[in-house]
Amino acid sequence: MSSKLARFATVGGVGSCCVGVGWLMAFASGQPLAGWLCAAALGMGALYLDQSLKAASLLDWLRNDADGTAPRVVGIWADIAHQVDRALRRRERHTFAEQQRLTEFLTAVEASPIGVLMLDANQQITWCSRVAADHLGLDPKRDLGQPVTNLVRAPAFVEHMASAPSSEPVSFPGFNGSRLSALVQSYGEGLKLVLTQDITEHERAELMRRSFVANVSHEIRTPLTVLAGFVETMSQLPLSETERKRVLTLMTAQAQRMQTLVADLLTLAQLEGSPRPAADRWLRVSDLMQRAKADAVSLSAGRHALRFAGGEDAQIAGDETELHSALGNLVVNAVRYTASGGEVEVRWTWMADGWGVFQVRDTGIGIEREHLPRLTERFYRVDGSRSRETGGTGLGLSIVKHVLQRHGGEIDVQSEPGKGSCFRLLLPPSRVRRVSPSTSGEAQPVIDR
Repeated sequence: MSSKLARFATVGGVGSCCVGVGWLMAFASGQPLAGWLCAAALGMGALYLDQSLKAASLLDWLRNDADGTAPRVVGIWADIAHQVDRALRRRERHTFAEQQRLTEFLTAVEASPIGVLMLDANQQITWCSRVAADHLGLDPKRDLGQPVTNLVRAPAFVEHMASAPSSEPVSFPGFNGSRLSALVQSYGEGLKLVLTQDITEHERAELMRRSFVANVSHEIRTPLTVLAGFVETMSQLPLSETERKRVLTLMTAQAQRMQTLVADLLTLAQLEGSPRPAADRWLRVSDLMQRAKADAVSLSAGRHALRFAGGEDAQIAGDETELHSALGNLVVNAVRYTASGGEVEVRWTWMADGWGVFQVRDTGIGIEREHLPRLTERFYRVDGSRSRETGGTGLGLSIVKHVLQRHGGEIDVQSEPGKGSCFRLLLPPSRVRRVSPSTSGEAQPVIDR
């Protein structure tokens, strides 16, 4: 910049010198008019050179992308340089603001669980969000410019891309065993926007819903069919008093079975639709043990050895009805699936890390290993016919799992065919505490026959 100013100063000085020389020549020669004309010509040439250098300086600044401030010139060129500089700075601020908005928009798109894929008129990828890349197994940078159907080869997706635009999404197997839904929208001139969504959990939930409705319908239809048949028999055939009592007994059993099923369904609905139990209401473990013992004694009718121990020094924070339901379901199952003369033991123990454990162990028929992961599914039965014979609805262990989850706990199952089973309900330290037996009440180990 200093060299340019020096050039401007030199040109100005040269112009002044030219005018002076011309005046001296006119004075010396005695021809004033010729001298003045010569001086004027030299001055105009110097002025033209001066203006040319200023214009060249501005042009050089503009050619270099207007880097830095405008050159320091005078006259009309100064005003031109100032206005150009203002316009350029205004454009820079506008461009920066637009870049900021674009960055924020792309960040919002990246944060969305919906994947976004932008395609040109040849269905080549022009931009890909991270979520879409994860869904389709793409690389957001490496795969730019590649035809999307060369990379995503699912037949349903390829056919959907080749067909006319549709407002209905298409579903197909995705990357890593997931299930995807893709919706293709046209925009601009031949451009396309592909929106992807992982629907694996949605389809799994829908399958569970259909299975649940089918299972409930089946479970209710069986006792209803029995009841309808007995009602028809009693209304059309003459029955003896003995036969009538037998039919009424069977009808009562089927009605009770439906009542139990409906009660379990209502319990599950309540567990899923209500907030978690508060952690400020403390219950005595010994009371829960006593209630579970009463249920077991009534169901066993002296056919099993029942052992209940522990819990005198413990309290649980939670819902008493839910916890009794969870423990009671395990105790009742242990009695039902243990042959006469077998043993059922219910014990409360403390773990070293502060967790509390209800342990229900039996010497019953046991469960094969491949069934253990699915035991807490609704209506899942290892042996359906045996479960119905014992009065089970197939919902008991599902209720147990939900109760434990609502109290922050876990359920652990260990079993072996012919050697019995051991169910453990683990409750976290935040839900259990030690107390002295005098505070929590007494609950001594007992053995009943």
